[in-house]
Amino acid sequence: MISEKSSAKNAAENASMNKSSAEIKEHIKEFQRQLEETRKISPKDLSVQIQKIGFRCLLCGDCCTGDENSVVIFPFEIRRMLCITGAAWHDVAESPAVGEWDKDGDFHTLEWRLKKVQGACKFYSSEGCRIYEARPLLCSTYPFYLDDGVLRCSECRGLGVRIESTEAEKLAQKLIERSIAEISEAISLLNVYSDFERGQPKKGGACIVHDSEGEHRISSGST
Repeated sequence: MISEKSSAKNAAENASMNKSSAEIKEHIKEFQRQLEETRKISPKDLSVQIQKIGFRCLLCGDCCTGDENSVVIFPFEIRRMLCITGAAWHDVAESPAVGEWDKDGDFHTLEWRLKKVQGACKFYSSEGCRIYEARPLLCSTYPFYLDDGVLRCSECRGLGVRIESTEAEKLAQKLIERSIAEISEAISLLNVYSDFERGQPKKGGACIVHDSEGEHRISSGST
């Protein structure tokens, strides 16, 4: 299942809600350090690590289906998908179910998730991914991810299968690109985030999604 998140994304979620401005500044400073270190990573060295582990996509669809499947997507990725699908924003992205309520009964959450239908990615089909050219960075690098510059793997049937050096280097470059994007988005989110007074749920309350571009309010009648 796709569900892993970078250390930067986890830290952004922990840092943004109910933290002082001084604490948020410290988190931003740490992200900036991670960003500088990530930019120094050698794609060649990273590709050697990938080759040692081995990987080949078996087209099993396990990472595209399942109730626990959760793909974090950023605004720039959503717009890329909109360009090739012609769909509306909320036909591609949905708000996470984890968050907090404010004093007015509105629900606050962070970032977007790739839309799912009946437990599977909306764009998954038996023929393959219907947005393959514009699929999110998380999808194009699965099952690998960088955790503060360290290569990690999620569970996947394709691990351990021989991978060519050219493919390993392409994957390494994509992993670095993904990590830079995640850290940059986390910094931008914290820079524009406005905290709120906590409260209780209220019928008819809106959902407010905080991302790197600010706040997006979704009415209770939106889908």
